[in-house]
Amino acid sequence: MKAVFIAYNQALTEKVEFILDRMKIRGYTRWNQVQGRGSEDGEPHMGTHTWPALNDTILTIVPDEKVKELMDTLRKLDSKTQMQGIRAYVWNVEDSL
Repeated sequence: MKAVFIAYNQALTEKVEFILDRMKIRGYTRWNQVQGRGSEDGEPHMGTHTWPALNDTILTIVPDEKVKELMDTLRKLDSKTQMQGIRAYVWNVEDSL
């Protein structure tokens, strides 16, 4: 199993949840109104007057065989919505309860 952490502009919430639903990835934890800025480009998302946008994040645990499709689908979304911003990272899950 793999942990997939997805950080994205709040404007993409419905699209990200649609992807998870379509792939039958039911379980996740979401954090709302998260601040951040990209490491290379893009505008900061700080919820301030100057930088009003905010992010949401999702952490989901998925079977190994779903990771490639999920990441490919998120990459497609990112290519269509580059101004909003979306990033995803994958970790090994060593154990779970």
